Amino acid sequence: MYSGVFQLSLWDFIAVVLGITHITIASVTIYLHRHSAHRGLDLHPVVSHFFRFWLWLTTGMNTKEWVAVHRKHHQASDTESDPHSPKIYGIWHVLFGGAFLYVKAKQDPEVMKLGVGTPNDWLEQHIYSPHSAKGILLLLAIDITLFGWVGVIVWGVQMLWIPLWAAGVINGLAHWFGYRNTDTADTSRNLFPIAFWIGGEELHNGHHANGTSPKFSQKWWEFDIGWLYIKLFCTMRLLTIKKSFSITNKSL
Repeated sequence: MYSGVFQLSLWDFIAVVLGITHITIASVTIYLHRHSAHRGLDLHPVVSHFFRFWLWLTTGMNTKEWVAVHRKHHQASDTESDPHSPKIYGIWHVLFGGAFLYVKAKQDPEVMKLGVGTPNDWLEQHIYSPHSAKGILLLLAIDITLFGWVGVIVWGVQMLWIPLWAAGVINGLAHWFGYRNTDTADTSRNLFPIAFWIGGEELHNGHHANGTSPKFSQKWWEFDIGWLYIKLFCTMRLLTIKKSFSITNKSL
């Protein structure tokens, strides 16, 4: 069996998979969510494009589509117009079928009108948007080259990571189970006070309480690892925090 460039033990593979999937999670929460959808951050062009390339490679997701669906979620949280509310669709549908609800929502022209202000440069028009499938196929080739046929498993985990944790757990469980610091009009909840596994997105009620704030934690005992990354990027002058923390959760 072809073993690939790197000869890794089982624990090495686990560490590699957790590392690369966490980069994907960080790309979603910093670039797609806090920067692109809510405009709370201004990223250095190099950092912004790295995240955009990484997401094309590891998820095939399009910035405009993700932003539009997420903004629709904030405009209509837990109503009939919400693209993925467990209150409307049921927790099991969103938890295990959230990715399909996302695909359905991005096909709605009215939803897509909300994707304003997202990249529309040459790369987006000629590479990322029209060839989203080629990114994840390129990733498959890279994984097999680096890890041998075990790379197929690595690739499979990468393909399932965002549909499971973002489209399923955050969109589903974070509107179904957990605690609330703020009595928002929707059903958003915080899953855990120590939020690092999903990049800080576990503090979902904190986010809905103040939608454009790039900081999701509200209490001193809550930890948002996404906010930690943001502060580190600030010290390196690769990011600027734009929004105040007083804007309501209905703002874009």
